[in-house]
Amino acid sequence: MSPNPIYDVVILGCGPAGIQAAIHAARKKTSVLMLGRLNKSSLFWAHVENFLGMFKTSGEEMLITGIAQATGFGAERMEEDALSIEPVGRLFEVTTESGNVIGARALIIATGTTRNKLGVPGEKELLGKGVSYCVECDGGFFRNEDVAVVGGQSGAAGGALTMLYIAKTVHVVCEALEVSPALQAKLRESGAIIHEGAKVKAIRGEKGVEALELADGTVLPVSGVFIEQGAKGVLELASSLGLMLDDSMKYLNTDKKQATNVPGVFAAGDICGAPLQMAKAVGEGCVAGIEAANYAKNLKLSQEGADPETVE
Repeated sequence: MSPNPIYDVVILGCGPAGIQAAIHAARKKTSVLMLGRLNKSSLFWAHVENFLGMFKTSGEEMLITGIAQATGFGAERMEEDALSIEPVGRLFEVTTESGNVIGARALIIATGTTRNKLGVPGEKELLGKGVSYCVECDGGFFRNEDVAVVGGQSGAAGGALTMLYIAKTVHVVCEALEVSPALQAKLRESGAIIHEGAKVKAIRGEKGVEALELADGTVLPVSGVFIEQGAKGVLELASSLGLMLDDSMKYLNTDKKQATNVPGVFAAGDICGAPLQMAKAVGEGCVAGIEAANYAKNLKLSQEGADPETVE
């Protein structure tokens, strides 16, 4: 059964790349939905002085103005992240934090790529030896073991719920849960052990992770630590959709139309690599918005039996 509602273009991320993509896709008279939290964009906390036509400007003000532009052209917005994405025929099924299931003819990934590290002893030394930044990638290696998921946003909450099907015990360590009420309730009602108001002091172990030490002196005996301090990242998305990464395994490969190797999936902004600058993100967002809208229109026409070549 197809998900409902179905949008022509669903955009993951509402930073400069995602908003610019929404503006251009909406202006092509397609139905557009933006997902993401505005204050999670790195631009939100920055000041801009190297963008054409602007002196020093608040990033927060630019984002708020951009959202108003996009919605003015007809784009819709949900202040929550995507938890999972699955291909369904020629559509994509996006499940959000609150459990909404949304269909998309085309996807634009503009989530950025920053991996927020903890910066604690043992994190670097035990990377790949029990420390991971991707539940979808590495969760299966910890079947019937005790693990901890560090973070309070959607990546951590979704990761913890996934690990409950794999691990013996799942600890969630965070200063605060910053997810939708529905996802928060689901996590609290699950079998996960939540350590809210907690900070990580160190990750302990010799040849592999043996324990997670918290700032208050609590020691959690675990063999795996998943650091998920943000929304779903490039590794998780690549894992679920079969997207091709570059050699660094940090960025998505795209062509000049911002298309990935998966038909109907486009990407823009920092997730496509350096330079990590707003000017580049906006340009790529423009291209991705136009191309995704064209793809969605052609797909709709082909499904209706019309000639897709009529859409430019």
